Amino acid sequence: MSENEEMVAVPKIRRSNHRWSDRPKLAPDAASRQGQVTKLAFEAFGGKDAAIAYLNMDSQALGGRPLDIATESVEGLKRVERDIAEQKGGISASAGTDT
Repeated sequence: MSENEEMVAVPKIRRSNHRWSDRPKLAPDAASRQGQVTKLAFEAFGGKDAAIAYLNMDSQALGGRPLDIATESVEGLKRVERDIAEQKGGISASAGTDT
């Protein structure tokens, strides 16, 4: 260090316990359905990119995004499971559900 340089204490950045998102946290049952449909889509479409594309597309047949439809209710999850099965030609619509 040269004579003109001083050591400056740099404060540590502290992480807060606040969520980064303002969106409300999913209820446990909705989070479970979200996980189920995500797993099913990954398996049915053979990977992450295709599954994410399907789950986030606006489906006219379902009336919205498959991820949103499946997360809303058990019936919505079943509708999305049937849609995936129809698109993939016979994958069991009950795969990934515990009901």
